[in-house]
Amino acid sequence: MIALSKKRYRLRIVNPAYPAFNIYSHVARLTTALGPVSVASVVNEMDGWDVEVIDENNLRLYGPMMDTGGADHEFLQHSRPADIVGLYGGLTSTIPRLYEIARFYKAKGVVTITGGQHFFGDNITEALKSGIDYVVIGEGEETIKEFIRTLISGGDINQVKGLAYLKDNSVIFTKERPPITDFDNIPLPDFSLVRYAKIKIYPVSRIRGCGMDCEFCTVKGKPRCSSPERLLEKIQMLLETRDARFFFIVDDLFGQARDETIRFCNMLRDYQIRVGKRLDVTVQIRLDKAKDSELLHAMRQASINTVAIGFETPIEEELKAMNKRIKPQDMIALARIYHRFGFLVHGMFIFGYPVDKQSPSKISSKDRVKIYKKFIKKAKIDTIQVLLPVPLPGTQLRKRLQDQGRIYSIQDIGWEYYDGNFPTFEPDESLTAQQLQLSIRKIMSKFYKFKYLFEVGFHLFSLPAVIFFLHNIRSGWRRWYRVWRNNLIRFGGWIIVKGWTAEFNKSDFFQKLKKAQDNIKKK
Repeated sequence: MIALSKKRYRLRIVNPAYPAFNIYSHVARLTTALGPVSVASVVNEMDGWDVEVIDENNLRLYGPMMDTGGADHEFLQHSRPADIVGLYGGLTSTIPRLYEIARFYKAKGVVTITGGQHFFGDNITEALKSGIDYVVIGEGEETIKEFIRTLISGGDINQVKGLAYLKDNSVIFTKERPPITDFDNIPLPDFSLVRYAKIKIYPVSRIRGCGMDCEFCTVKGKPRCSSPERLLEKIQMLLETRDARFFFIVDDLFGQARDETIRFCNMLRDYQIRVGKRLDVTVQIRLDKAKDSELLHAMRQASINTVAIGFETPIEEELKAMNKRIKPQDMIALARIYHRFGFLVHGMFIFGYPVDKQSPSKISSKDRVKIYKKFIKKAKIDTIQVLLPVPLPGTQLRKRLQDQGRIYSIQDIGWEYYDGNFPTFEPDESLTAQQLQLSIRKIMSKFYKFKYLFEVGFHLFSLPAVIFFLHNIRSGWRRWYRVWRNNLIRFGGWIIVKGWTAEFNKSDFFQKLKKAQDNIKKK
């Protein structure tokens, strides 16, 4: 419990460590999650509160690390005791670690609170029985302020909107909190609150929500936008106070509010010209925005260099199952438009998506791998990410597979495997779970190879010629840089895939999988 007589209090928000090395591990050491920083920034403006964020995936500057991974919370609590600990539940695969941290702090009498995309349905009860005192339902910026004020004043916690907690072994839900619409009222994210982290890529946001209604995604609802001026202000502050040059706009779909997006791009372009600095911005965007040449031109002028696109799959029947209304050949044509505009295209894929059980896919794993490789080459995609479908809590996909009795028990295949690198349900009849796992490694291993180290070296020899002709052929530099950059990334990707494969080979996952499959058959 909180000592109400204290003059100052401390909130510590923890972003739990990934369960093991995976393809996200490298980039996680260069960035941090935006959600914990946003919530921490709100509390930091409250009188009498000190706030810090601990990102267990980015403890690069003197971070108190455990040999087993993650932060040394015994050290943290001894050196800077926290009165409330918030735990970020945005990634399902980190939930076991989240519960481990929660139990540690709860045993020390610290109030624990969590929230994030994992907490739907039965998972709320699970959390409240795993060391969590309170679960925030929905967005946290307004709820955390109301929660802290009520807790410190000794008021009725049941009056705080958007909470779930246990009372007499029953889950109590307080009144629902409506989604935030006035984002200009929320303070700018203060990344100085993230202790021990070395951040190179800064996450920023303007839009929450997504109207696409994809079966596998938890992000739903009508998009809610802050002003373009507010997003520009975030970027300005980070450049001017932290010399930030690399940004990732984390909105699920950049360009949802088309006219305002173009206005933001023009403002960002003008700002860079005024300060004489060139930024490097990455966004997530819909493939069909390639048809909007005015938008693409504005994006390029604003130094948006990389677009992350959810192609999902080049197999038409799987696209239909996902509620995607597009054909593979159209996706190739649209991807090439982004390429022609000079964008670096990062393609995100889901391998082996389950289709309608009444008409299961007949494509073998070998043929699927060939289809993916052919598609990636034709679409001229610069970098790729191929993962397995994940039946995340709260998604229509999970409900469909649960109704069909295909999801492996959490007791057999736990939440820590819900990161897209492991099969978590029985696939379609033409595939086995083992084939799914091996197939994504095959695709990634064919794309990211050791040989690209030599390509990087050979390509450097052409640089003098490019510089010589640069005053006549400006686009020559861009073409040279694109090839050089892709070769470098493909070699770096080889290192990551090799490390991930080594970690997987040391694990006992296939033994667990066999047990899970046997239990499915018994049902």
